[in-house]
Amino acid sequence: MALLPRGKSWIAGVRRHFPGEPKAGYVMPWEETPQWEREAAGAVYEQVRQFVEVSGGHAARLSREQKGRFVALCWTAQMYKHFEEPKPGYVADWGELPQWQRETDADIFEAVVAA
Repeated sequence: MALLPRGKSWIAGVRRHFPGEPKAGYVMPWEETPQWEREAAGAVYEQVRQFVEVSGGHAARLSREQKGRFVALCWTAQMYKHFEEPKPGYVADWGELPQWQRETDADIFEAVVAA
């Protein structure tokens, strides 16, 4: 399977927005990413792609925050799918996410729109 935009966008976003040096796990090569995480990323990509498609492309007009919130919510659903009791940071609400992660999630949405 080719590297989905979510993987590329996540790594690029973390490198761009993370303050200081990010944890190695945040920017590990796609091939080394755990299978569950690749599956979750693929599902999020598909959810965003379909959302944009069913809106006739008009979802691209959402605010940057709305775009990021959508990605974060899709990701949270995947965490509940893959973990019986996910870590609190995995399912944190938008207001609890660090700014770098919010920006990265918005970047992901925009990358899907551009794809």
